[in-house]
Amino acid sequence: MSDKANGGMEKSLDSAAYLNADAFARDKAAIFHRQWFCAGREEDMPAPGDHKILDIAGESVIVVRGKEGAIHAHYNVCRHRGARMCDAVSDARWGVKLDAGVVGRTMIRCPYHGWSYALDGRLLAAPQLQDSPGFDKAAFGLHPVAVQTWGGFVFLNLSPDTAPDFTADLAEPSRRLANYPLADLVTARTINYEVNANWKLILENYNECYHCPGVHPELTAIVPAFKVRGGIDLDWEAGIPHREGAYTYTWDGTTRRAPFPGLSEDEKVRHKGELIYPNLMFSVSCDHAAAFVLWPLAAGRTLIECRFLFHPDEVAKGDFDPSDAVDFWDLVNRQDWAVCERVQSGIAARVHTHGFYAPIEDLSLDIRRYIERCGEP
Repeated sequence: MSDKANGGMEKSLDSAAYLNADAFARDKAAIFHRQWFCAGREEDMPAPGDHKILDIAGESVIVVRGKEGAIHAHYNVCRHRGARMCDAVSDARWGVKLDAGVVGRTMIRCPYHGWSYALDGRLLAAPQLQDSPGFDKAAFGLHPVAVQTWGGFVFLNLSPDTAPDFTADLAEPSRRLANYPLADLVTARTINYEVNANWKLILENYNECYHCPGVHPELTAIVPAFKVRGGIDLDWEAGIPHREGAYTYTWDGTTRRAPFPGLSEDEKVRHKGELIYPNLMFSVSCDHAAAFVLWPLAAGRTLIECRFLFHPDEVAKGDFDPSDAVDFWDLVNRQDWAVCERVQSGIAARVHTHGFYAPIEDLSLDIRRYIERCGEP
């Protein structure tokens, strides 16, 4: 099809990029094993010894708050014989409780031969070996995973020796959201969705509003501008205006919650959104934020952890109720997931080799540029 015939539309990624197990394996190797990705919030681990065990594209990782307050991350594998140190699923399967994992909030112990590590990954003890001539404990620390934080979010990189500059991709979001107290916000509610769609397809959907009039009637009633040319003419830098009298994402566009301190006059009545590749979709209103952390499970399956963030002063109030925002978002989310699943099933048709990006979907093209930038594993 010629450019003249297709009206200036550009081809999407090939259908196989969303469907094929080999393509998903390349995504894991080139992106989730090499690039920075969001892994949750700092608030999840408030005290020393608090930890999470994460499955990141098939790799098990321990994320733990250290004694000194810093967050550390390590591959969940002992340096001796390779046993997993934290594995509650295996213990439950066999009805046992092995003396292992994060023990006493002070160390990480392997269940196999008792090798023990500090929360920062240093080897503390190797029974029967540590006093052997020539044995250097410093050479047997846990395999590290790089950790950075931004706006209260925790980001990890599974290849710390070759990790790209963390600050580069966050420079523009940091500038655009500088007035929002992101690091101070707390999670009031979390909804997990398992969506039968490829993670890239979900990001593309988030990054355009060509679909909004047909898919999101409740959203476009609050933000009529989304019905005009797919939102392509909107000034995302300044924020997106709501209808007259509305200023946040709730059923009627209003709320009893106070706006975040430090916002500009525009930010008190407008909404901003950021897509931080590869797996954080982030939307902020004047009184709350919705953070979507994507966990790719398979070529056609993605877990989406949707966290609703509010200012702690509001959460502390006796009558605090986030339902006006959470329930509104939940409907909009389910509309998105339903249509994404329609696309995932549709592109599997034998006649579909690729889709097209309309000119008003220009931001959706970013996924191609991001994939190209990450390159081959």
